[in-house]
Amino acid sequence: MESRVAVIGIIVENGDSVAALNELLHEYGGWIIGRMGIPYHKRGINVISVAIDAPQDVISALSGKIGKLDGVSAKTAYSNVVSLEERL
Repeated sequence: MESRVAVIGIIVENGDSVAALNELLHEYGGWIIGRMGIPYHKRGINVISVAIDAPQDVISALSGKIGKLDGVSAKTAYSNVVSLEERL
């Protein structure tokens, strides 16, 4: 199966959605390379980046589910790196 490397940029404006977001990230944890969260106290938001190596449909599904959460937005940037490696 083809796997791609991507970064999902997430902005959380509604703190009530954090539990649901963390649940989604845990569900897709086998694909996630790493993540970094930065609380931006001045604006009352959190900025999160998630690096992922997965098939494009998995990446799109996760990004779409994140974007459906109340007060959460997500955008994905795909690399041109594609491999045929199996999921570990």
